[in-house]
Amino acid sequence: MAEPKRRPKPLLDPSLRERSIYLLPNLFTSAALFSGFYAIVQAMGGNYDQSAVAIFIAMVMDGLDGRVARLTHTQSAFGAEYDSLSDMVSFGVAPALVLYVWALKPMGKLGWIAAFIYCAGAALRLARFNTKLDESDKRYFQGLPSPAAAALLAGLVWVAHDNGVSGADILFGWLQMKWVAFTFTVFAGLTMVSDLRYFSGKDFNLRRSVPFVVILLIVLAFMLIAYSPAEVLFAAFVGYGLSGYLGWLMRRVRQPRAG
Repeated sequence: MAEPKRRPKPLLDPSLRERSIYLLPNLFTSAALFSGFYAIVQAMGGNYDQSAVAIFIAMVMDGLDGRVARLTHTQSAFGAEYDSLSDMVSFGVAPALVLYVWALKPMGKLGWIAAFIYCAGAALRLARFNTKLDESDKRYFQGLPSPAAAALLAGLVWVAHDNGVSGADILFGWLQMKWVAFTFTVFAGLTMVSDLRYFSGKDFNLRRSVPFVVILLIVLAFMLIAYSPAEVLFAAFVGYGLSGYLGWLMRRVRQPRAG
């Protein structure tokens, strides 16, 4: 009589699998965290252009970790929490400190208050995003996403550095760079906690066929970024930051008037 076949033992005990940490997506999250920390260190040393570039690199790494986790089916509660903490450092604390050291510090209390408004806005934005993850419309973000807000501030620093403008310079007569930095910092911080809708791009299907002109536009976009990365990226995120206000205005205009 043939013996019944024994099932092979799993390589990893189920209880251990639940406590394990997936390496691949968390590598990208760690890279984003390191980039945010590196941005702070470089700002303390006065290398503001490197700080700005590091924040953009953190944004790219942050965009990859979630997609890699979904593609490889390695999502985990640990990864979600780690990603949120990394975002707070890279897109909350780092941009606030970079802008404060670069331009806001000479303003005294107004300077650190503006930096704190941004930092608090990022924390509140992330907390709201985590608590409303299951009930929100996947097509839109509620409030300006923290990576886009960070890119807005980093882009300002990068553009100014490329054009030889420091945070203490006077631009046109009475207009000082510190007030421009103050305006952008407060704008980004308050917009993150607003109820404005921003297109998320999560419903964009990469496997879907597209017209040839779309590929052509993508190639042109890469060419523009390669030609002048600071100006193009800054203009793109300024446009994205204003798109929420424009969408709100258009919805108000289209609403039928009562009576």
